[in-house]
Amino acid sequence: MKIKALCLLLFFFASVRAKTQSVLESYIQLALKSNLQLQQEQLNYERSVENLAQARALFLPYAGINASYQFADGGRKILVPVGDLVNPVYQNLNAINAALHNGAPQYPLIANQSTNFLATNFHDTKVRVIQPLFNPEIYFNYKAQKELITVQQAQKKAYENQLKYEITSAYFQFLQSQDAVQVLKNTHEILLQLLKVNQSWVANSKATKDVVLSTEYELNKTEQQLAENEKNVEVTQSYFNFLLNRELNSTIIKDSTLSEPSLEQQDLTSITQTALRQRQELAQLQNGMRASEQIIYLNKGNALLPKINVVGDVGYQGYYYTFGSDQQYWLVQFGLTWDLFKGGEKRTRVQQARIDYQVMENKMEQTKKQIELQVIQSHYELKSARLAYQASQSGMRSAEKSFQIIQSKYNEGAALLIEFLDAENKYTTARLTHSINRYELLRKAAALQKTISNL
Repeated sequence: MKIKALCLLLFFFASVRAKTQSVLESYIQLALKSNLQLQQEQLNYERSVENLAQARALFLPYAGINASYQFADGGRKILVPVGDLVNPVYQNLNAINAALHNGAPQYPLIANQSTNFLATNFHDTKVRVIQPLFNPEIYFNYKAQKELITVQQAQKKAYENQLKYEITSAYFQFLQSQDAVQVLKNTHEILLQLLKVNQSWVANSKATKDVVLSTEYELNKTEQQLAENEKNVEVTQSYFNFLLNRELNSTIIKDSTLSEPSLEQQDLTSITQTALRQRQELAQLQNGMRASEQIIYLNKGNALLPKINVVGDVGYQGYYYTFGSDQQYWLVQFGLTWDLFKGGEKRTRVQQARIDYQVMENKMEQTKKQIELQVIQSHYELKSARLAYQASQSGMRSAEKSFQIIQSKYNEGAALLIEFLDAENKYTTARLTHSINRYELLRKAAALQKTISNL
């Protein structure tokens, strides 16, 4: 029976812990779907995907229809000396014909012809296909865009991690504010009971009126603290709902069964190495460096290598808009573009790309140092919060026992009011301090986990 009862008890606590995790996790999942800044990061990622699709499309051939029809008059003319070439022959033939046959001239003389250089009523309608054969700009731009997608992925994950921590921290702040309100309400109730006791003693001439006045002062002071903490509840509630992108006064489910924070301490060296492997900020910089490297290759290719493509045309060309077989044509043309000198512009572009890469290298080293510092700071802050929590836990138990003893003595008339109020203040302060330290320990644990990798 004892074993069965123990198993049921363990199952109960496991269920409570799962419920706790599911409450907070449900809020985190809601925020991941509705947070506006995270939606912006998702749009940035989707835009980088489309940029990659555009870079990939440049490898494929271009096909399009080009059609033109022109009217023209004037301008340069092309002189065709038909008369000068043919008329002497015609004259000789007419002379021979007259001498032999006494016939009339059979070959009339013709005039020279001129044609406008600009053709009129002329059309050119064709299907053109352009296929790049060798273009370093297209190739390295594609590889750079591919790396930039991973940059956006890492940036989005880094923001997700930060958002999860902010939601977790805000949730614990809200719960702590509610706990403080509850502690002060309990204190207010104790002071109200004390006021009734003191009023009864004054009415029965067992005490002077100063005990009532002192109790009323303590009540007013507690009411002020209660109002301040109720304000804190509203503020933390609004901020939490803001992170979830919903109405600021929306109700937050209070998880009163939140498990006690873990007191296990992690090895500093181990968690530092884990952070350097898993932090998304470093992944973002590493991918950014690879993208910058491709930009260097792109600029080098533009400076040193040619661009080759092939152009194919199939269409009709002629006068008036007709499509006869005599107007049909096709054309295949290979083109090469190779810039030999542009005043050193391309060389400077290569140098700029190298400088950008070195800047990212320096930023990578700086970020690594910052992450190591963050891990050290979070580790020792958690250690300090753990010690403070343990101390406040012990202090609260001592203050509670002391208050119970003084309260019992006071009710029996064996203790002074100042002793009662001092014990009550210490007990209230101890409970508030323990509540603060409890949720601060949970927040510091979440902060360390966020600093190491991902919540």
